[in-house]
Amino acid sequence: MHVPDGFLDAPTSVGTGVVAAVAVGIALKGARRELDDRTAPMAGLVAAFIFATQMLNFPVASGTSGHLLGGALAAVLVGPFTALLCMSTVFLVQCLLFADGGVTALGTNILLMGVITVVVGWTVFKGLQAVLPKRLSMVAPAAGIAALVSVPVAALGFVLLYALGGTADLSLDHLATAMVGVHVLIGIGEGVITALAVGSIVAVRPDLVYGARPVLEKRELVVRTRDQAPA
Repeated sequence: MHVPDGFLDAPTSVGTGVVAAVAVGIALKGARRELDDRTAPMAGLVAAFIFATQMLNFPVASGTSGHLLGGALAAVLVGPFTALLCMSTVFLVQCLLFADGGVTALGTNILLMGVITVVVGWTVFKGLQAVLPKRLSMVAPAAGIAALVSVPVAALGFVLLYALGGTADLSLDHLATAMVGVHVLIGIGEGVITALAVGSIVAVRPDLVYGARPVLEKRELVVRTRDQAPA
């Protein structure tokens, strides 16, 4: 989904750049409330993991390939504000060092693959947490579903931007069908990877998963005395 230079006209690219810059500014302030001795080291690991997995493509259909976006995964692991900073850092490095996405399209890529996936993923995740049983076993499935939903929504965001400032004469109906169809399949893969990644961490260190903290806070602490200890 990396958008190259020239795919969108200048006003649209400038507009997405402004929105992305504002979002990153808000994230810088919001991340202060999320970062602590557990979240800060995780943020670096999350950024490195997303960078590595975005470099690996998997086949989807008709010669099309896809890769992990990671917005929902990052939001669940380190919080939405810190997640956006991680994603923005990944896109900046990819753009400047690997020519993956254009320099003038950096704001567009941050908006589509960073802001939208993080906001949608986190919103869906918190919505599911509100209705699902408050158990640690529910964190990974909720994260997987959130990741699945976030990918086609980001694809729809691209279609909307292309309708506003696309530089090629493409049918929006065909573009929307192709983008959403392919990215639903990519979203399924992303959902599985996200659920497995979150589930593996929750199984050993649930306190490291930002999205699991509300569940941990509601758990009762049981203290056994020596007389009550099982034989």
